[in-house]
Amino acid sequence: MTFAPIISFAGVGFVIALAGGALLLPVLRRLQFKQIAYEDAPKSHQSKTGTPTMGGIVFMLAMLPLAARPMASFAGALLLAVLACGAIGIVDDVMAIRFGRNRGLNARTKYLATALVAIAYLRALDDGFGLVPRDVLFHAGTYALVVPHWLWLLLGIVAITGTIHAVNLTDGLDGLASGTMIPPLAVVAAIGVTGGFPATTQAALLGLGACLGFLVYNRHPAKMFMGDAGSLALGALLSATAILTGEMLLLVLIGGVFVAEALSVILQVGYFKATRGKRIFRMSPLHHHFELGGWPETTVTLRFWLTSVLLAAAGWAIVR
Repeated sequence: MTFAPIISFAGVGFVIALAGGALLLPVLRRLQFKQIAYEDAPKSHQSKTGTPTMGGIVFMLAMLPLAARPMASFAGALLLAVLACGAIGIVDDVMAIRFGRNRGLNARTKYLATALVAIAYLRALDDGFGLVPRDVLFHAGTYALVVPHWLWLLLGIVAITGTIHAVNLTDGLDGLASGTMIPPLAVVAAIGVTGGFPATTQAALLGLGACLGFLVYNRHPAKMFMGDAGSLALGALLSATAILTGEMLLLVLIGGVFVAEALSVILQVGYFKATRGKRIFRMSPLHHHFELGGWPETTVTLRFWLTSVLLAAAGWAIVR
């Protein structure tokens, strides 16, 4: 794939998100689809209540050009995985808005629903022709880490659901999740180019462009939030494209910011229960810890973005 098509796919994603956001924003306002801040979030977040949410629908729209690709390229499987997870997010957002508080589907239901999508996606990659590096967790150059198929399936389910919900946890500050997603998607797109996975490259570039377009509305101070519709769709996109290239384990590095956010919640909850009330962090997820430490919201966001860039660069250096 030459430089011009790379720019064109990212550009298409950007335009769709930009135009989609412009059309969606007044609709969300009219329908009263507004964010309600968590009761236990930092006090500064109370001012975010009333901001339109579910803007992440633009990410689902940005993936629609994949429908024009032949099914043999696995673009169809990628598209359906992203749309399905985005739909789960929409249900979650609508329930949260309907009940008048920031609570939608319970965690167990969301995990089960996204795990079912993961299973369907992984089974769809079984083409019978060896076009997909199934059973490969990681490869760099001529080296490939191959595992039994049952283990690959199990780890694939964990990778997809884990990434989806890690991105969901990261979506807590203006522009944080969308900006942090850009570097790892760039790496996945580059791997798709060098490894000969056109569907992966196109999907990652569409998502990358959509994140840039969405930042027009989501940068501080945010005019619109992505909601679970966006965070679940983006998490599915990143994990599904990485697995399609045989780089499942690389997700831990290039998506390191998302991993850190999820781990901070797991450690905080576990330590709180084990010590009957003590905490490791001021508040979790991790971005709240830094907020309560005195960092302005924009500082937290920019530093997390920079960390994402560094981790993505390290990941690209390793696979090269």
